[in-house]
Amino acid sequence: MDQASPDPVKYREIGFCSPHPDPQQALSAMLVLADLEGVLHVTVPDRSRNTLQVRYDLNRISLNVIEDLLSELGFHLDNSLLAKLKRALYYYTEENELQALGQPTGQDHSTRDIFMRCYRCHTHGCRDERPQHWRKYL
Repeated sequence: MDQASPDPVKYREIGFCSPHPDPQQALSAMLVLADLEGVLHVTVPDRSRNTLQVRYDLNRISLNVIEDLLSELGFHLDNSLLAKLKRALYYYTEENELQALGQPTGQDHSTRDIFMRCYRCHTHGCRDERPQHWRKYL
């Protein structure tokens, strides 16, 4: 019997917790994930539920990497028991699919680009506002 290969395009829903300084976390997360390599489509179906629907290519990025990225950027993911069980099941099945396809698991190189882009956008004391030709002078 010939087995069909699993579909590498995944559809997942990511929930966020309510007590957060940004009441519209789903919209903010959508803006972050929109340019991420491997993420095909991101939508916020219902703003009152504060959830995000994401469609991504498993060959390029996994749910584990997406949620780790969101957590590192300060988003509060839903940590109810049901959400944790779903998350663990998705991580396990995706890791097994990647191993069956012979692809390495781990952090994707595109997440580094997202961290760098977010770092550049935040205000902090590590910027030199002087023009390039003035930087060699005190």
